[in-house]
Amino acid sequence: MKSVFILADKAWAGSSLLYKWQKSLGNYIAVAGQDNSVKIFDRHGHKWSELSLPGRCVGMDWDKDGDILAVIAAKSSSIYLWDASVNKTSQIESGMRDQMSFVLWSKTGPLLAVGTIKGNLLIYNQQTSRKIPVLGKHTKKITCGCWSVQNLLALGSDDNTLSISNHEGDTIRQTTLRGEPADITFSERKTNERSGQGENTVSLSVENKNLMLFNINDLENRIELTFQRHYGQIVSYRWYGDGYILIGFSHGYFVVISTHIKEIGEELHQARNHKDSLNSVAISTAVNKAASCGDNSIKIHELSELKDISNVITLDDETKGLDQLTWTDDGQLLAVSTQSGTLHVFLTKLPMLGGSFGTRLAYLTSLLEVTVSNQVEGESPVVIQVEVEPTFIAMGPFHVAVGMNNRAWFYALVDGEPGFNKLKDIEYLGTIASMSLNSDYAAALFEGKVQLHMIEGKDQDEKKQMKLFPEDERKGWIICHALTADFLYYGTDAGDVVCVLVEDWETVSSYSHAIGVRKVFPDLNGTRLVFIDDKNAGFLLSPTNATDSCFELPNFSPTITGVLWDNWHADRGVFVAYDDDKVYTYALHKSTIYGPRVVFVGSTALLFSQKPLLLHNGDLTCQTASGKTSEVALSTHSFLKRAGGTQKGPQPELGTQLAQALMLKRFHEACALCKSAGSNTDWAEVGKACLVHMEVELAIQVFRMSSNVGMVLSLQGIQGIEDMNLRAGHLAMFLGEYNLAQDLYLSSGCPIAALEMRRDLLQWDSALMLAKRLAEDQIPFISKEYAVHLEFIGDYVNALAHYEKGMIQDNGFQEHNDACKAGVARMSIRMGDIRRGAAQAIQHPSRILKKECGAILESMKQFSEAAQLYEKGQYYDKAASVYIRCKNWAKVGELLPHVSSPKIHLQYAKAKEADGKYKDAAQAYESAKDWDNVIRVLLEHLNSPEEAVRIVRETQSIDGAKMVARFFLGLNDYSSAIHFLVLSQCNDEAFQLAQQHGQMEVYADIIGPEATQEDYQSIALYFEGEKKHLLAGKFFQKCAQYTRSVSSADVSQALKHFLKCPNTDDNLAVEMAIETVGQARDSSMTNQLIDYLMGESDGMPKDAKYLFRLYMALELYREAARTAIIIAREEQCAGNYRNAHDVLFSMYTELQAQKIKIPAEMATNLMILHSYLLVKVHVKRGDHLKGARMLIRVSNNISRFPAHVVPILTSAVIECHRAGLKNSAFGFAALLMRPEYRNKIDPKYRKKIEAMVRRPDTSELEDETTPCPFCGFQLPQNELLCISCKNNVPYCISTGRHMLKEDWCVCPHCEFPALYSQFILLLETEAVCPMCSETLSVEQIKKIPDCSQYLQTDELDQ
Repeated sequence: MKSVFILADKAWAGSSLLYKWQKSLGNYIAVAGQDNSVKIFDRHGHKWSELSLPGRCVGMDWDKDGDILAVIAAKSSSIYLWDASVNKTSQIESGMRDQMSFVLWSKTGPLLAVGTIKGNLLIYNQQTSRKIPVLGKHTKKITCGCWSVQNLLALGSDDNTLSISNHEGDTIRQTTLRGEPADITFSERKTNERSGQGENTVSLSVENKNLMLFNINDLENRIELTFQRHYGQIVSYRWYGDGYILIGFSHGYFVVISTHIKEIGEELHQARNHKDSLNSVAISTAVNKAASCGDNSIKIHELSELKDISNVITLDDETKGLDQLTWTDDGQLLAVSTQSGTLHVFLTKLPMLGGSFGTRLAYLTSLLEVTVSNQVEGESPVVIQVEVEPTFIAMGPFHVAVGMNNRAWFYALVDGEPGFNKLKDIEYLGTIASMSLNSDYAAALFEGKVQLHMIEGKDQDEKKQMKLFPEDERKGWIICHALTADFLYYGTDAGDVVCVLVEDWETVSSYSHAIGVRKVFPDLNGTRLVFIDDKNAGFLLSPTNATDSCFELPNFSPTITGVLWDNWHADRGVFVAYDDDKVYTYALHKSTIYGPRVVFVGSTALLFSQKPLLLHNGDLTCQTASGKTSEVALSTHSFLKRAGGTQKGPQPELGTQLAQALMLKRFHEACALCKSAGSNTDWAEVGKACLVHMEVELAIQVFRMSSNVGMVLSLQGIQGIEDMNLRAGHLAMFLGEYNLAQDLYLSSGCPIAALEMRRDLLQWDSALMLAKRLAEDQIPFISKEYAVHLEFIGDYVNALAHYEKGMIQDNGFQEHNDACKAGVARMSIRMGDIRRGAAQAIQHPSRILKKECGAILESMKQFSEAAQLYEKGQYYDKAASVYIRCKNWAKVGELLPHVSSPKIHLQYAKAKEADGKYKDAAQAYESAKDWDNVIRVLLEHLNSPEEAVRIVRETQSIDGAKMVARFFLGLNDYSSAIHFLVLSQCNDEAFQLAQQHGQMEVYADIIGPEATQEDYQSIALYFEGEKKHLLAGKFFQKCAQYTRSVSSADVSQALKHFLKCPNTDDNLAVEMAIETVGQARDSSMTNQLIDYLMGESDGMPKDAKYLFRLYMALELYREAARTAIIIAREEQCAGNYRNAHDVLFSMYTELQAQKIKIPAEMATNLMILHSYLLVKVHVKRGDHLKGARMLIRVSNNISRFPAHVVPILTSAVIECHRAGLKNSAFGFAALLMRPEYRNKIDPKYRKKIEAMVRRPDTSELEDETTPCPFCGFQLPQNELLCISCKNNVPYCISTGRHMLKEDWCVCPHCEFPALYSQFILLLETEAVCPMCSETLSVEQIKKIPDCSQYLQTDELDQ
């Protein structure tokens, strides 16, 4: 809202003003203050006239057309009339004696009503000068009134009455009120009946507290509306819309109520608009706004949404408050008077005047102000103050023109301040309807003519620089025109669209339309033009291009008022058409495979009261009613925001944006959309659009992105084609538009392409027609291909005809002719001419043809001919099959060596068997791999059981096995019969046979792992009955294993039978009993077996090894270990040292595997036994020192070798003596001299030993010291207990010495340690590990650099 002017007069100061806007036009405002005058101002605030009165003005009103202002004054009985058209005042004598108080013009006629303070009324007819005085209309002062559109007059008076009179002054109705009336208004109140009653209601406020609504036909039928007390008094009210009333209250409240019968008196909106007081409300339906004033502010609301305050104006200087508020009829100007005697006028709505050229705009920003801006190129706006309020604005590249009536003012735009120069003003020969500018010329349209003239030409040359169009007036009346850089366009009522070249003022082209042309809109270059005709249809015309016809615009709304072309350099083919509510986007597709066309892209909604001025890259600049511009982003260009990453608010889905981008030919943006979120379908859409628009290079890129290799290769193949029709034809074909493609091919320089396409599409009729026109030499080839197609669909008659047509009398086309002959052969047979067809097929070199013809004959039941053809074609299987069908066995026999099909062999075999030729039958059955029949023939007819048995064993045939079993049963060979019954899965029969003939063990062996639990149970029960305890126990155990149910009765049964076994089966039975108990893990069974092993049940203890095995089976490793030690001790006592060693070793490794600590006793026993075994190894190798050291270790524990004390000590003496350990030899010799050993010494050595004792030599070779692997303390190398760290040191299995960290290796089998250097030496002569006796080679031994994992101190159970 912009302040237009402020009126202040010394004479008015401090008092409230009376003022009235001129009706309809609103060009004048009449203002009266405390002085005896009425001043009249124009709409720009310039004083126009003044009326001097004998007293203060008490009332004034404009007539319905705004031509005459009627004024009444105090101290005068005259009525003053001011005529606006001639600026003259006249005076009429009222003839009334008393003071006038009220004046009002009729809404429809030239009637003026004047009331007086005594209640009298005068009705004056301006047209006839007739006066009708009505005395005593009321008894007191007439204060308010209103005319209705039916020319009824309602008056209110201080006598608390309301009267309704006709235009003659006769009272029609009258009613009394409960207080003084004010603000009388006629209006139409809505009822439930939809009747056009017109103004049926009179409303008024009573005592400024209540609102009364009367029916004019029945004043007693009244509605009284009361309001909340805190609202204050009713200041003023206004009717609007469909029976709504807006009421302003003195305490600042602003309330809307409805008068609809269902919601009468209901508050639809209530707000406290002003804090302290509200003075006035006003409504303008023209701008759809409501206003209230109070305190020192004015608030403007939109009637459509009263909650929204669209504007607030604060008048800071007006401290006394505001007074009355009034709008002009057109809603452009709003006047507000103040308590201090000033009048403010604001601009609420401007005429929508504006124009654009390129990216530059000119538009009205105030009544006398035009702004020129170029936001696209960032130029600062230029404001031009104009001399008159314009009715049109024209924009050129360097000029602006404004004007009204027949005058136009021209301004040049310059760089310096203020940015413009006024050039001149020109008067034309008629009222200007519209004007257009370019850089040099102006074109003005008036009274059916266009005047074209230079803008800045010199005055004397102007006649030369001006021309009127049309030159011949008979050519029609010009209705519209437009000017571009080079051309002037105009449209006439006769339907001509004429293009004039401005340079030489000659008509370049003319297009005749069927009906009158209303508007023309050329693009910036003038090469294309949109025009709207009298039927409101839109068309696109290219006046410069004769080949382009005129296109009607699709979806063209009849309400469209204008068209704007997009100024963006890349969107020259895009334009929008607009009406009051929407903008419709169109795009011209100039180069498509379909030819030029215009497409409708979509529409965008416009806000209320917006006029589009400029379109640039999807952004529409609109002029608003407030004299500003606003940007509207077209919804059809939403993809630009997305591609640029600036989207705000909800966006249409990707598919919609993609479709818009493609319709606007924005392929790069479409690709960007697909890259961001597109699927393969989206890429395909972009590719298809590129093909339609013949953008081959871009299409290749797009199809590459979507991995469509075939399309990329196809497009690369046509990339170099310059013939546009040929290229378009290829693209139409790729898109499946085959008829279009044919038309394009035929109009190109290579029409044969149409024929090739029809052939590729298998559209043979079209291809033949084209071939007759374009390439007759191709007819035979097309005929052949057509014949193949007809044969495929079963049209054999036409196929034969086309095959015959396809023959070429030229030996150069042998392959083609062969194919045609083959077709003739096939079709002849199909048509029933079998002899001709078969003869041709036999003559033809192709094997496949013989097969095809044979198949056709076979389907026609012509077997002998079919077989003959198959045989000729070397299809022996098929031939034999067909010969069989016609029972020609002789021929089948001839072909049999060539036949591979088992089915044919089988058929032949059956035939031979029926003939009694069993050997041939057996051979044929074997060729057919029908083994059951081979076995049957061998057994029944050829008496060859060996061959039958061989085949059964090879093929595992069940039925064959049954036959063989029956054969052996006939020979009483039960064992073989059982075998073959089991093979044929007849286990029950086999079992019964075994039972009957005592062959159960055979049956049990044969059935083996294939048996079921029931089978095992049956066998076990059988053996139980036969008292064969071992076998019964064995099968009960298998039965338990089968069920995996360790607590089952079968286990118990098995154990019972094993323990019942006689001594002959003892060992095996005990072993199996141990295995059974180990699986069962049942304590009672375990105790039962232990009792048996200890001899509790029969008084005969069993060997301890069984107890050891039992503990191992039960995984009781500690008990097993103890048992192992006992067993080893027994073996040792018995002198079986290797056995004892092996028992201890196996137990040692088992405990290690189970990660159980090894008992120290076991480890020590194993070490001593191993030392004993090493003696033989060293002595054998001649290493007497190592042997002697081991013997010393054994002799020191001689009590563990009771069976061989003397031999061991004797060996120790001899070996120590040999090794130079004289003192040790003496010690052991002295021990041998004890009485219990002396007599047992071998006589060979006795004397030598006695001599040693008699002459002792105590010299001794010291044992070398090496470091302890745990602590590094120097120990004798044969010492195994470190006296420093108290650890048992691991010993070397090859030497018996303690281990060294730096010389460590292990046996790969038993993982016992050895000194690497010594082990290698040992393995040069020995091939086994001295500990585990596994075979070993030097290559398998690896030195271990880090032996820390073997130095665990907690392995032995102390």
